[in-house]
Amino acid sequence: MNAYDIITGRIIALLEQGTVPWHKPWTATTGIPQNLITKKPYRGINVFLLMSMRYASPFWLTFHQTSLLGGSVRKGEKSCPVVFWKPLTVKDDQSAEERKIPLLRLYHVFNLAQCDGLSFAPPPELFAPVGSKPDEIVSAMPNRPVIKHGMSYAFYSPTADEVGMPNRDCFDSDAGFYATLFHELVHSTGHASRLRRSTLMENTGFGSAPYSREELIAELGSAFLCGHAGIGNRTIESSAAYLDGWLNKMKSDRTLIVQAAAQAQKAADYIISKTVGPHDEV
Repeated sequence: MNAYDIITGRIIALLEQGTVPWHKPWTATTGIPQNLITKKPYRGINVFLLMSMRYASPFWLTFHQTSLLGGSVRKGEKSCPVVFWKPLTVKDDQSAEERKIPLLRLYHVFNLAQCDGLSFAPPPELFAPVGSKPDEIVSAMPNRPVIKHGMSYAFYSPTADEVGMPNRDCFDSDAGFYATLFHELVHSTGHASRLRRSTLMENTGFGSAPYSREELIAELGSAFLCGHAGIGNRTIESSAAYLDGWLNKMKSDRTLIVQAAAQAQKAADYIISKTVGPHDEV
């Protein structure tokens, strides 16, 4: 099995058990999943894989890293697979020109709670509020589309490049309002003036393959932004209707969830103006 098969199989298993990994946001008390040694937060599909393990500690490390710190993985503990993109240089047979393509690599990590012999005190900032307030995220978004309130339902119009939102009192909570707004703003990042995402640009309407993939990207992107804001991720009303469709598509397209999560991470990065380094795509 390749990396896509392993990761997708894990997500499918969770969905079939009734667990939607991206509906389990990180909070100020658990922290964003990160590597214990490098302190770099995990990204993309890795966030949902690690959060689904339900450990209180946000810190993870490989078997080798555990040994380097003088500790050990407790007997019988099982690892969680995570992935990262490694650039692979290939040469064109005809032009002899070299180019780099992303290669998905798999490795396994253990939570700090699965290890013995590691003395570690979490830094105080771990329990500080996560990220920014949701309204600050919205107002600080670069090249933000027009947001019209007082609409009968939430939408993003690529033609007009505007987001429509019902008034806040139409939602059961502020978290539900912002989760929905984040969903529509993630859609807007696919516009030609921003990330030029093919799933939005080539969208041919409800039921099409680009439409389904774009909805998954928006759903995952909303979860990333809710986590950054430190608020609960409330599912948009229509997302439940998509779950069965996404599950069936994942079974036939083993790259879908990993690639959608990567696109969702890029969209969230754009909205919060995060500059991504070459080694951050994990």
